[in-house]
Formats: sequence, C-alpha cells, structure tokens
Amino acid sequence: MGLTILYSVLVGIAAALLMTPLTIAKEKRKGLGIGVLLISLVVAIVVFLFVYFTNIDRNIEALWPLALIASIVGFSTARGKEQMAKGVVLVLSIGAATYFMSAPLFNADEKYQSTLMDQEVEIEAFDETETPASVPPKFARNKMKKAFGQVPNTSYYELGRLQIQKVGDAYVYIAPVEFSGFFKWMNGDTTPGYFKMSATDSSDNPKFIQAEMSYTPSSFFQKNIERHLRLAMPETIFKGTMQLEVDDNGKPFYIRTFGEYISARNGFESTGIAVIDPDSGDVKSYAMDDIPAFIDGAIAPEVVSLQNSYYGNYVHGFWNSKFGKKDVKIPSDEGTEANVSPIFDESGDMYYFTDFSSPKEGVDSMLGYSLTNARTGESTFYTGNLEDSYMDSDGALQIVEKKFIEKKWSGEMAILYNFYGEASWLTPVLDENGFLQNYFIVSAANPEISAYGATPNEALKLYKTALQRGGSSVNGSSSAESATTSGQVERIYKERVGDLTLVSFRLTDGNDYLVSTEVAPLAVYLQVDDQVSLTYLETGEIFLPVKEMTIAGLE
Repeated sequence: MGLTILYSVLVGIAAALLMTPLTIAKEKRKGLGIGVLLISLVVAIVVFLFVYFTNIDRNIEALWPLALIASIVGFSTARGKEQMAKGVVLVLSIGAATYFMSAPLFNADEKYQSTLMDQEVEIEAFDETETPASVPPKFARNKMKKAFGQVPNTSYYELGRLQIQKVGDAYVYIAPVEFSGFFKWMNGDTTPGYFKMSATDSSDNPKFIQAEMSYTPSSFFQKNIERHLRLAMPETIFKGTMQLEVDDNGKPFYIRTFGEYISARNGFESTGIAVIDPDSGDVKSYAMDDIPAFIDGAIAPEVVSLQNSYYGNYVHGFWNSKFGKKDVKIPSDEGTEANVSPIFDESGDMYYFTDFSSPKEGVDSMLGYSLTNARTGESTFYTGNLEDSYMDSDGALQIVEKKFIEKKWSGEMAILYNFYGEASWLTPVLDENGFLQNYFIVSAANPEISAYGATPNEALKLYKTALQRGGSSVNGSSSAESATTSGQVERIYKERVGDLTLVSFRLTDGNDYLVSTEVAPLAVYLQVDDQVSLTYLETGEIFLPVKEMTIAGLE
C-alpha cells in the first residue's frame, strides 16, 4: 500500500508540473505554489484511486494516457519558451500514444508467430473403457446450488466460479463459496470452503469441503485477492481471472497466469503463474517449467482463447483479417470457459478444446480444431480428414435442439472425439431448468448418424450400432483389433432400439458379446445352446462388438 501511495504522489507531482504554467508574470506568481500543490494532490488522488481499484500494473508505459492529457493541458496554458518546451513533450506524448494505439495494426505477424501450432490430421481414438469428463458445468452448478444448505451462515455467501480439475485419480468440479456483497463480507470476514462434485458421474452429489479463506475475489480492500496479488507483484502483467485449484490433500489455492506483452502493451504471451494461499495470503510465482504438479489449468482459458484468435485471424496479417480473409479461421464461441472447453486425455492431462469455422456467414462446416495443453500452453491443430467436410460445434448443437424441439431441450459443451475412427460430437443435453437429460452423439462427417443415451457409455454403445447401420466402420477403435472365436451360447438378452434389435449374449467361455441385427440379421433368432462362430473387436469392453456372426443351422 505504501509503495502505491508513493507512486501516486510522484506521478501527481510530475503531472502537476507539466500541467501548470510555471513562467508567469510576477504579480500572478503568488498562488503558483499552492496551485501546483493542489493539482498534484488532485492528480495523486485520482491516480491512486485508479491504480487501487483497477489493479493495473505499475509500469511507466501504463501512464501514456495521463501523459498525453497532461501535456495537452500544459501546452495550452503555457506561454513563450515554456510552451515550446512543453510542445516537445506534447509531440513525444502524441508519438507514444500513436505507437501504443496502432500496435494491433503492426504486431499481428508477431502474434501469429507466438501461437504457431503443430499440425496433425486426427486425435487418437477414444478408449471405450474410459468415461469422458462429460458432466456439463451448468448442470454441476445447479446441483451445487441445490446443496448450498451444507454451507454455514448460508445467507452470507453465493457460489463462485466453477473449475474442472483432476484431484487424485478423480475428475471433479471445484467451486468456491464467495461473499454475496460488501456487508456480508464485513460480517463474515472469511469464506468457509468450496464445493466438489464428480465431472464424470452425473448422479454424484456435491460435497461441501471446509477450508477457511481470507483472501478471495469477493472480499474487499486489502483482502481482495486480486489487489493482494497486485500489491505483491506490482509490475507483473496478468491475464485471465483467478482460478481455484485444489491439491491432492484438499487444500485450496488461487492461481493466475502472468506473462508479457507482444509489443506496445498489446497482445499477450504467458510465462508463468502466481499461486496464492487464500488462508495466509502467501504469494509464490512459478515459471512454466516449475509449476506444482497438482495444478491442471496453469494457462487461463482467457489466454488460450486469445491465442486461438491470433492463430485463426492473423495467418496473413491484420488487414487480411478484416478484408479478403484468405485462410482465416474463426474460433468457436461455444466453449464453456471463455470460449474454450476443458477436457482430459487418457493420461489425465488437461487440454482446452476449440473448433474453428469459416468466416463466411451461414456456413457451419469446421475448418479444424485445436487442443491446448493447460499446463504448458503448447497447442496442436487438427485438420480432420480433408476428404470429409466436418460439421462444427454450432451445427452439432443445432441438431440437438432440432432433435428435442418439442421438449425444448438444448445441448451444451459439444466436444469432438474420435469414436471408433469416426470424428464425432458428444453433447450433454439439458432441459430448460439446466438439468441433465441425456447424452447425444452425432457424426461430424455424417450428421444423419446419431444416438443418445442416459449415460455417455450407453450413448456410445448405441452410437456404435448407429455407425454400423450407417455403413461406417468401427475399426478405428483405440485397441480394436479383429479376433475370431466360436462356442456355445450360455445366456442371452435382446433389446429393441428403434428399428433394430441389440443382442447381448455370453458364451460358455465366459466372454460377453454384443451384436446388432443390422450387422447380423439372423441374430434375432439366437437362442441359448446355439453354436456360433464370431468375428469381433478386441475393444476391452465388457461386451465385445461383433462384426460378423454365423449361427449353426441357420446358414
């Protein structure tokens, strides 16, 4: 606080000397000192309030608007040689203002170069034995609000920003409890903890975890965590909002990404993170290579969204992004966090997903998609199969809306996966109140192929059948090598799904299989004790998908 006051006073004095005419007639000099003092005081107060409440960095470059205003006033009120001297300052101020304001016109190439991505065709096929982190944040937030009665002195607080992460071996949503206003902060002083809920199991109930926090985004004055961080790191350039991360012991920490401008206080490139203990206020900074292992989202989603914008828009510079738009790709705005959606790979690493579409209006074909590592910021751009035209996320959400138009259900958090070698959109479906109803999967290349189920795994099971019905292959499965076997049927279960019948059966060898009548029409006649010969896929699932089947006596 003391350094902020000193900084404001020095800036105020400099501005006052620039704005006040110093060479005036003797008879008018009587109040000169008082005038300079008053102007210094007023400017110092204004600067202090601006710095204190905006938490802007205390770098000299940040003062160019004030320098421009002060030099204009000083030049206008001065006379003679003083006016000439302040005219030089005015010219320099105008030059600085022009430099800072025109930066976006000239640093587009640097922005693009700072975000160059590796290029690949498709992501690896999804492992069917896993469950994707597919609980939509809107639904998780609704459930947490319903469970808010677990919080002591409930009327003081409200639910804070939701954050997905991996804690131990579980994928969970974390949301801090925040103050609901100034007077609630005055009475409460500290927040009591945070909520935690599974990001893969929609039936999981939110649990309130007690963890007292003094420094939070909803606290005021010196206990406001953004201001506390600014006072600890006054010259650092921050980007994105505060995020709550929890270590494997359940202790919460707030983190924020910092970095540097591309040029002229414009653009951004991350270089590290600040980690704040919300209980003690202890602040530590880490370079990207030294980030603690428990932190998943070191790169703020706002930073990733900005980088996607650079990569998609500035491939041929700034003016091309406005006129012509050759090779321009527009990042989607359908993400769940600052236009991007966090997902996890099979290793438990978090990535931000974004799809890119054409700048031409009315076109919903996808031009590619990117995955950005949330810890390192490294990105890969996937072009997709260039022989196919992929539907973008907005198109997938429109299909969901049309599918359930009578019920007024809508999709949220559309994520592109590689299911059985087919680029496919997985979308949770919510009702008007934000409660989860089912999961919808649709092929990105063949929108007529789709399926939905109560859980992601059930939808995936039905989608596999829909792919076979639509003539697609499921050979692209992550571990789906073909194998053959034969044996006697020991158990059987038949389920009607639309125009098809799904037949689940077990052979006497103890293995379970699944076949659709679309693949093997005679499977509808399958009975216990029948002898069968199978060609199936080694997917690792409980029910192995059958590609071909012969029933003895029904050939």
